[in-house]
Amino acid sequence: MTDDRTRPEGQHPRTDARSRAESRARAALPPLTPEEEARPFAKYFYEEMKPCDPAHYALMDRPVDPARAFGPGEINRLLDVGRLETEEVETGWCLLPDGVGFVANRMFHPGVTADMIDWWFAWHPLEDLRYRIWYPPGHAGVALERADRARILDPGIPNREKNWGVTHHVTENCGCGMESIDIGFRSPADMGFDMERFHRVAATFAGGEGWSVPVDAGEDAVAAPAIMCHVFYEVPGGLVQRTRFWMGCRFTGPGRAQSCLPPGVAVPAAPVQGLARHNVREFTRLGDLLPRIYRELGPGLEC
Repeated sequence: MTDDRTRPEGQHPRTDARSRAESRARAALPPLTPEEEARPFAKYFYEEMKPCDPAHYALMDRPVDPARAFGPGEINRLLDVGRLETEEVETGWCLLPDGVGFVANRMFHPGVTADMIDWWFAWHPLEDLRYRIWYPPGHAGVALERADRARILDPGIPNREKNWGVTHHVTENCGCGMESIDIGFRSPADMGFDMERFHRVAATFAGGEGWSVPVDAGEDAVAAPAIMCHVFYEVPGGLVQRTRFWMGCRFTGPGRAQSCLPPGVAVPAAPVQGLARHNVREFTRLGDLLPRIYRELGPGLEC
């Protein structure tokens, strides 16, 4: 994908015909090409994946009490670690009173460092296969606009900042079929974090705003918004990851988020639960894969 395509005024990128065609081709999960087979990391596409912890995965079986959840306007509650561990939902999903879909997930990744996370989020969007090896059953491919690729490959930009302002055009199955999703990554400041507190508590971060449509949706389909946030904290032996999604929300400015849902309308439960389960599976996989692939290929981005 390059940045020289044209779109009608105000049209979301994933609604144009070329993007839809690219996503449909990826969604078919074609076998690896001879060129992909020759890549040094192709072996990870075929390996048996580590299974999820059954007790952890079972926490996504039914909704949690929404009184223990919070909306994106209170994102700084993710920096109050003591409260998170005693009062908040750490792993689960529900619908908030305004109909927004809420997902929370807490995971421990032994042997993973902040440098590995920063490298991964810069490394993996550079070609389809890199995204596919993350979670082969559900990740079908990724693309970048030309200017975004140039930013990621700029050696003068630290890995943890390379995705700030960059959009990943991904095709994946989050539990309800293959979707075309644009993920516009943001800095933690643009997400609304108090940066003085953030620097004291967090090791690193990846997050932003996504817009999704089914790959087989018609030309008049409306893209569904969501806010995504993964914060990583250093603990003995590795990192703790705390993830939050707010489905049905979008940003209206730096640090300002709101629901897009009409009064009385709620996000259906099925995609909220589907995303919750998908998040457990994909980050179980990443926690197992990342220390191994980083030792082999990191910290550079070209290979």
